[in-house]
Formats: sequence, structure tokens, C-alpha cells
Amino acid sequence: MEPTNQNKPAKIPFTGYQKFAIFILAVTQFSVVLDFMIMAPLGDLLIKVLSMKPSQFGSAVSGYAFSAGIAGLLTAGFADRFDRKKLLLFFYIGFIAGTILCALANSYETLLTARIITGLFGGVIGSISLAIVADLFDIHQRGRVMGFVQMGFGASQVLGIPIGLYLANHWGWRAPFWLVVSMGTLIAVMIVAKLKPVTAHLAAQHDRSPLRHLLNTVSKRNYRIGFLATAFLSIGGFMMMPF
Repeated sequence: MEPTNQNKPAKIPFTGYQKFAIFILAVTQFSVVLDFMIMAPLGDLLIKVLSMKPSQFGSAVSGYAFSAGIAGLLTAGFADRFDRKKLLLFFYIGFIAGTILCALANSYETLLTARIITGLFGGVIGSISLAIVADLFDIHQRGRVMGFVQMGFGASQVLGIPIGLYLANHWGWRAPFWLVVSMGTLIAVMIVAKLKPVTAHLAAQHDRSPLRHLLNTVSKRNYRIGFLATAFLSIGGFMMMPF
């Protein structure tokens, strides 16, 4: 019997606005992960310039990850109660501010504080971006869109180390952070000017208590499996990155 394509859904083309949304979410993801990745090649420079121990540098890197995880837990209960555009802007502007503090750091303590602040804001942006994808795109489009958005993640992992090394060797260790700040500022302006409010999910909001909303989410077995799988993949992937 010959195979048939009758049961396959037709590929739905993207509108011009949807293409812009994919682009802005992808470059947002790129900038956030780039900020994390550029720390790896700066290790030797930072240890010497800021008189840090290797263990302190590891703490500065992991401080971002731990604060990002805490921020994710704290925002999980109430993130669905706001316009996703405003939520994205709030955390992205906080991420830019944290990166500015990284560029201005002059000691281990100030760098660690700056990385924690950056993680508190930057660690939530990826989940907000994927939530926007779910709101703006048909279910048959979401797989493709998430693939495009995650290309920003992959590109930053590949380009982060050479970019960080090149800028640090030519203009000092602060230069990579200023690059992220400049890129982030431009992206934030585009979000303000072009991205439309994302509020359709507010009509389906039933839980008044953020804690109850969080508990209802984690009470579902399939969700817990997905959360744990993502957590273990992230832990395994990032354990060796500081060095």
C-alpha cells in the first residue's frame, strides 16, 4: 500500500509579524546565553586581574546558575498573571543592568554580586520566550519555532568563547560584557517598539494564589518528569563549563 500524506497537517506559513517574533526571541536567547558563555574564556584574566582563587571564579560562574534557578522557582507561581511582553522587558532590562554591573566590577565580591543579579533576571528569560511561542503560534508551528529560537542558544555556545577571547585580548576583560550590554539595549528597544502585548493567556487564568498555581503545576506527573529531565540535562551540560 502506498504511503499517503492525507493525515499530515499542512505546513502553516509564518506571517511577517511571526517572523519578527521568532527573530527577536532568538536574538534575546542568544544575548542571554552569550553573557553566560563569555565567562569561561575570561577565567584566567579575571583570576589575575581581580586576585581571585580558582574556587572563587567557580563561585562567580555558579552564582549565576543558582540565582537563575531560584528566580525560576519564585516566578513560576505568578508569571502567568502578567502580559508576557511586560514580563520579558522587566527581566531583560534587569539582565542588562546586571551585565553592566559585571563590566564595572573591581573585586571578587562585586563580580559575584553582579553575576547573582544577572542570573536572577536572565535565568527566567528563556522560559518567558517559550511561553510567548506557545501563545503566538499554532500547535503545528511550535516545534519549528522552538527550534529556530533555540538556534540562538546553540549559536551563543559556539561563538561565546571565541568572541570573549577576541574582545578580552584586544580591549580588556570588560569589553565582552559591554558588547552584551550594547546588543541587549538594541534588542530591548526593538521589543518595546515592535513586539505586541501578549495577554491571551490571562483570560484562562483561574488560580488567584501564586502558590496554588505553582502547586497545581507540579502536582501533574508529566510536568514533573519534564521538569526533572530538563534540570538534569542542564546540570550535566553546565557542570564542566567554568573551566
